[in-house]
Amino acid sequence: MTTLLVKNARVLVTMDAERREIEDGGLYAEDGVIRQVGKTQDLPPSADKVIDATGQIVLPGFVNTHHHLNQTLTRNLPAAQNNNLFEWLKVHYRIWARTHPDASRTSCLIGMAELLLSGCTTVFDHSYLFKSGNTIDVHIEAAKDLGVRFHASRGSMSLGESKGGLPPDECVEDEDDIMRDCVRVVDRYHDASHGAMTRIVLAPCSPFSVSEDLLKETAVLARDKQVMLHTHLCETLDEERYTLERFGKRPVDWMADLDWLGDDVWFAHAIHVDDEEITRFASTGCGAAHCPCSNMRLGSGIAPIKKYMAAGVRVGLGVDGSASNDASHMLAEVRQAMLLARLRLGLLPPEGPRKHFLLSQSHPLRSDEWMSAREALELATIGGASVLGRDDIGSLESGKCADFFTLKLDTIGYAGGLHDPVAAVVFCAPQNAHTTVVNGRVVVEDGRIAAMDMEPVIAEHNKWSLELAAAT
Repeated sequence: MTTLLVKNARVLVTMDAERREIEDGGLYAEDGVIRQVGKTQDLPPSADKVIDATGQIVLPGFVNTHHHLNQTLTRNLPAAQNNNLFEWLKVHYRIWARTHPDASRTSCLIGMAELLLSGCTTVFDHSYLFKSGNTIDVHIEAAKDLGVRFHASRGSMSLGESKGGLPPDECVEDEDDIMRDCVRVVDRYHDASHGAMTRIVLAPCSPFSVSEDLLKETAVLARDKQVMLHTHLCETLDEERYTLERFGKRPVDWMADLDWLGDDVWFAHAIHVDDEEITRFASTGCGAAHCPCSNMRLGSGIAPIKKYMAAGVRVGLGVDGSASNDASHMLAEVRQAMLLARLRLGLLPPEGPRKHFLLSQSHPLRSDEWMSAREALELATIGGASVLGRDDIGSLESGKCADFFTLKLDTIGYAGGLHDPVAAVVFCAPQNAHTTVVNGRVVVEDGRIAAMDMEPVIAEHNKWSLELAAAT
């Protein structure tokens, strides 16, 4: 048995049912599972591994519910810096389709390392382009090498331009090949057990890149194999126009007809929804991955997150692809989620039809309408765990996995903000983790990735990034 003790934290944020925040707190874990959380004085005095968190805050590991790890290879492309979604995708499709296993491995290592350094311990990745020999196997190996908890998707695109889709024909796969590989990946890698480090999700890309038949067949397979389903939905008004013109239905109605509403489903973005659709998500158990930075970067819109929360919809945070965010920093996403929710309130009247207006003193906001720092942290922790269908992560309490990170509070970035240390980590500039632990194993130590030297990985990643873009 391997034991772990964390002690002397300035404050430990549990995110348990009582939302306890324990001063001079800590935790004790055995074989990667938390056995005790409380005051340092009440914990066992020793362990195989002891982390002295003096002057630090301890938080549950963040859960990233939407990402595209291979997109770290195409950050900041000049031709894609000022585009909305559809035009942005057209710049990238052919580059992504050329991603070979060596480039794919480095992109996963870079994206996952950046997430670990920002306090993220569980990563969901939505990959849907498997050309040039790229496979999910490469991603799973990279996650194991770094020690991150990983939900990998076998995504898909099958509807090329010649059939009315957005992607070029050379970027899509045959649907029979897709389904065969979905079965292979689930059978080989999916682990449904408590504390699982690897799970598989089936994830057709979007309404404009897959056929109705593929969506239906994927849903049937996922439920037969008891794995979750994911796709992009309601991200832009272009997508809404596409489904209205092609199918005569709004995206949510269309997905409902394909049996894609349920508690085993979550959608990325989910921006352009009305009140009835929010109620429908809540009643069917659908989750949403909120990606504020990417939504702003592409001018997609502002998701109604407070409405989702009030209705009981499961909501988590996602950094989204590193080519539409250009970062994989979960704490930055937490901060942006809080700020963007406040902006949305300032753009919508408290009553009446939706229209832009200037918030004035005659329309003051109630305190419960604001997105608070703690609510934003909930989205990144227990919210994300719920979206991914997990009850073993997201909070620090007995029986949960020992997934957490620490932040040093005696830094320039937090100076003057320690009246409320918990809120400081959201209101102040995002910092990097001092220590990150996944399943009881230290994966970030003293602010550095513990499992490998990242400098050679960075050099190789930059080489592949430049070569792939130059081959366009």
